Amino acid sequence: MGIVIKQSIKNTIITFIGFAIGGANTLFMYPYFLGKDYVGLTGYVLSTANILYPLLSFGIQNTLIKFFNEHNKTEEDLNKYMTYMLLVPLVFVIPALVFFYGFYDTIAAYESKENAIVYDFVWIIPIIGLFMGYFEIFYAWLRAHMKSVFGSFVKEVFIRILITILLFAVYYEYLSQSDFIYSLVLVYGISLLMIMYSANRVKRIRLHFKVPKQSKAILTYTVFIILSASVANMLLDIDKYMINKYISIDNIAFYNVAIFMALVISVPMRAMHQITYPITAKLMSEKKWEELNELYKKSSVSLQVIGGLLYIGILVNLNQVYNLLPEEGYRQGVFVVFTIGLSKYFDLILGINNAIIFNSKYYRAVLLLGVLLVVVIVLLNMYFIPEFGLNGAAIATLIAITLYSLAKLFFVVVKMKLFPFTSKNLISLGITALTFFVFYFWEFSFHPILNIVLKSILVTLFYLAINYALKVSSDINYVMRNTISKVLQMKNPAS
Repeated sequence: MGIVIKQSIKNTIITFIGFAIGGANTLFMYPYFLGKDYVGLTGYVLSTANILYPLLSFGIQNTLIKFFNEHNKTEEDLNKYMTYMLLVPLVFVIPALVFFYGFYDTIAAYESKENAIVYDFVWIIPIIGLFMGYFEIFYAWLRAHMKSVFGSFVKEVFIRILITILLFAVYYEYLSQSDFIYSLVLVYGISLLMIMYSANRVKRIRLHFKVPKQSKAILTYTVFIILSASVANMLLDIDKYMINKYISIDNIAFYNVAIFMALVISVPMRAMHQITYPITAKLMSEKKWEELNELYKKSSVSLQVIGGLLYIGILVNLNQVYNLLPEEGYRQGVFVVFTIGLSKYFDLILGINNAIIFNSKYYRAVLLLGVLLVVVIVLLNMYFIPEFGLNGAAIATLIAITLYSLAKLFFVVVKMKLFPFTSKNLISLGITALTFFVFYFWEFSFHPILNIVLKSILVTLFYLAINYALKVSSDINYVMRNTISKVLQMKNPAS
């Protein structure tokens, strides 16, 4: 677990820094600098690009990691493999883009039927999606070489810094609100160039135009894994896309703020996933089932402890956060934060479940089930959004994500005889519930920011102290002991 802990801590710190910058952007600069319509438009453009990018990258980022060890025998094998990974998506991308821009007027008119503001910006969505997709391919190359930190920095921090710069350019009137949306193409283009440079520094990529071994198996896996990435992204972003179809686009602005707060809960999983995915693939290829099961259990309880702290921290400060936002309807998102936050918390408890299932022989069955669930969530959104607005979108997402997570857990537990839970998970759940009821119903009578800071400190100390005393997570206790030891050494260097 050494490399997992070390790189996960670095990735977690980077991701939290990114979310802090993203929080400043999403909660303050977006609402005050862009206005609700353009905030909603930004959410629509990026969410739709996020839905498209697994298709435009042909799911290659996951395939690259799965088969990497089998093709890492010689320099020539590795170059043939990577060249294949880079060229396969183009077989799909080129015809898709020709079709899209050939029928652009029809597509743009359909997308802007409910909100006319969308029409002029539909053309940038596939470009951003393509940049996102190839970013993930080169990032997978880094992760396969166990070098995930720089890619995490670019994805979580650098992109948000560029967006912050653009927001200030809007504020000081160097850019118009429309220019800001168009500039998102530049942001994701620059990030792609940076990850390409880093990937080449770690291991030089030389194009070798020969089909690698197992090309048929690779292509078969890739077709199915496209469904995996598409299902995961659709479950996350289809609600924002569909809000544009049924209600005014400013609702995406309100929904985006709520979703951003809920997604903070998934930061530890995103950070740990960067390094545990290739490790899981390696353990499974070597059939080290006991080590895998141990990693499964440790990841579950560790992510639950960290995610529980984040979920409670968000909920107990939610009212104060909304006091800082413009009074333009943003408070409609309170129920969304509770609901989507709950789905993310449940997803965390499953640990490395996704990495296991998508590196197993059962991935096809689960992916086909995932496609069915996408149909279900579309139908749920079609009913709930017109009836209940933002809350309806949140309910539809909660139902779909929970069903999909349970399906994947079923295959891992029943078919593979691996189990993520121990008694520690129940203890962690009890501590989380206790902390919520202790802190949720009272607030300081200070400025909202001071209130949030003080309450967060008290919640963190209370929550972590109980978890440490009850030894819920050995990995978290290890990190806490190391941190305390280093702090004490800094205070007493002579000792």
